[in-house]
Amino acid sequence: MSETNQSPLPRVAVVEDMPTLRDLIVDELCLRRCDVVGLDSAEALYRHMSVHRLDVVVLDIGLPGESGLEVASHLKQLASVGIVMLTGQGGAQIMAEGIRGGADIFLTKPVDYDLLSAAVFNLHRRVSGQAVDKAAEPGPTKTWSLVDGGWTLRSPELKDVTLNAAERAILLTLFERPGTPLSRDRLIEALTDEPAEFDPHRLEVLVHRLRAKARSALSIALPLRAVRGMGYVLTL
Repeated sequence: MSETNQSPLPRVAVVEDMPTLRDLIVDELCLRRCDVVGLDSAEALYRHMSVHRLDVVVLDIGLPGESGLEVASHLKQLASVGIVMLTGQGGAQIMAEGIRGGADIFLTKPVDYDLLSAAVFNLHRRVSGQAVDKAAEPGPTKTWSLVDGGWTLRSPELKDVTLNAAERAILLTLFERPGTPLSRDRLIEALTDEPAEFDPHRLEVLVHRLRAKARSALSIALPLRAVRGMGYVLTL
């Protein structure tokens, strides 16, 4: 594993106690041009980090001994490293706990390798920028943004949450004209090719769930509000 200040490839540790799953994740990330090591415990991770620099840690939440949540908390205090948390349980409470504990991104099993790869490379870019000049490290952007082609919502505190297709369509449309109320019809057109057949109440449900998801995962309210008699507005 390279020890230069800024590796051209993401230096990744996959910490997973199930050997088969660990090997699958390591193999997939290797195929996607990552410099990867597989480890089976928090202790193994700490030993590795005492010698090797890492950019990203892919961390199973259910590790034996020291849990993934505890590891994430320690890593955020000890090193500048991106953390992708993996869990077999997709509950909002567990995800929120992981984000508060230090995870940058939370993904559920079975692992979607396209999402995992996008998360790893996104975090690598961020961590590499920090390593180049820590003193010049920029603070939070203080605004919301969409990254990874619109599939990830980023908060002003640089915390991320992955979006589904409907959530992405809604936010892409709203981000085109922030601060401008958009009609329900305009948002429905972004969701379906047959707007006349789309139940408007379904849009309300989607927006409600999107706001709840953002608050749960990011611990901050998404500035998306309803405009009476009009539709919705995103105020950045």
